[in-house]
Amino acid sequence: MKARVTVTLKTGILDPQGKAIEGALKSLGVDGVATVRQGKVFDIELAGADKAKAEAALKEAADKLLANTVIENYRVEIV
Repeated sequence: MKARVTVTLKTGILDPQGKAIEGALKSLGVDGVATVRQGKVFDIELAGADKAKAEAALKEAADKLLANTVIENYRVEIV
């Protein structure tokens, strides 16, 4: 089974990397860019077929390792 964990900064947390990407896109002539926020994506393959168990395990992994829950949110998707 395949899963995706997406980690993004919480609203209100400064994102200097996103600002740098925003500036670079504008300097490349990409029109219409208002703001950019960057994040992380983890594509994970899991053995087994129990979606509920897999989602619970990935939430635990995100809480303990993949995300800094003080400043980041995460979303778990079982594909």
